[in-house]
Amino acid sequence: MSRNDETCWTVVRGAMNGDTRARGVFAETYLDVVRAYLGARWRDNQLRQRLDDAVQDVFMDCFRSDGALGRVDPARQVAFRTFLYGVVRNVALRYEERGGRGRERQAPSTFEVAGVPADDPALSRAFDKAWARSVLARAAARQEEAAMEEGAEALKRVELLQLRFGEGLPIRDIAVKWDDDPARLHHEYAKAREEFKKALREVVAFHNPDAPRAVEKEVEAILGFLRD
Repeated sequence: MSRNDETCWTVVRGAMNGDTRARGVFAETYLDVVRAYLGARWRDNQLRQRLDDAVQDVFMDCFRSDGALGRVDPARQVAFRTFLYGVVRNVALRYEERGGRGRERQAPSTFEVAGVPADDPALSRAFDKAWARSVLARAAARQEEAAMEEGAEALKRVELLQLRFGEGLPIRDIAVKWDDDPARLHHEYAKAREEFKKALREVVAFHNPDAPRAVEKEVEAILGFLRD
């Protein structure tokens, strides 16, 4: 399967079928999100000591043939973020109900996508922020990969974006730093932003296959985190 054909669902199904690469991609993509949510949920709880076990249980519940993925109705267009949020929250509840005792990964899961109950707003916000950070990081990496193929000017635009957003430098200061024309850098900055937004759309589309409206909505929501 080519990179363009790969989606979050093909990755998780590959992982469920024992594909080592798919499991690696899944873990690399979602590990930080899962850990951030559980870490926020158990910040002042002794269950924080079981965080690594709980993270592993989330992945196992996704990968098992009788796990959460098998209970997703293919006819319903479930957003993958909703799916993952439901799985990780359900695992957290299992740990809390059992007081963190025993090996919960042996316990049957009762997660149903359609019935994810409301969570503490602060916790759902923690998940959303972790998700946004993960997507933004992958978009930045994707933009840099594309720039490496395009050449030096594109790579310079990536650096420009990093200085502007990562370090908060105004364009005029970057112009002085680079001994460049501020007007030209403003033009390059606008181009860099469009290139980043294109990369961001591609990453978001990976999580929302065949759902262009959902992609645009999530892109705007994630960009909102940059403005917060």
